[in-house]
Amino acid sequence: MNFKPSTIQDIDEIFKFYDLAVEYQKTKFNKQWQGFDRDLVTKEIAENRQWKLIIDDEIACVFAITFEDESIWKEKNTDKAVYFHRIVTHPKFRGQHFVERIIEWGIPFAKEKKLDFLRMDTWGDNESLIEYYQKCGFDFLGVITPEYKGLPKHYEGITLSLFQIEIEN
Repeated sequence: MNFKPSTIQDIDEIFKFYDLAVEYQKTKFNKQWQGFDRDLVTKEIAENRQWKLIIDDEIACVFAITFEDESIWKEKNTDKAVYFHRIVTHPKFRGQHFVERIIEWGIPFAKEKKLDFLRMDTWGDNESLIEYYQKCGFDFLGVITPEYKGLPKHYEGITLSLFQIEIEN
């Protein structure tokens, strides 16, 4: 298992993962992602903010990170944190607890960058993911209504559950 920054050669594969995620979301929950802007993902790749988890030379999981998320985290956005978004596991690799592996990778990553938190969000009413993220070690901080400016379409008209892990330095 190896974490690497995604490259521009991965972009079609990343979008295949997003399509697979939407199909899976349709079987599990009443909300789904509404697609993503290719320019956004290209920018994330160029900034080393789009990551992949490799197992036996195959991409098993992809995710994006950012270091600010004001529309969602509002006044807490001033904290030094890494925010995780769009974690997608290929169906062939489901059940291998990649969120836990991402946390194991994320803690030293955050320490190296002198950050204080790992953070993420999910739909405010997605009880199964809320429970899962807590089992993975995230503290549940509550439910908020995000500001929708600049966010993907699936954020419109929803609430979000917020999670964080404080980094011990």
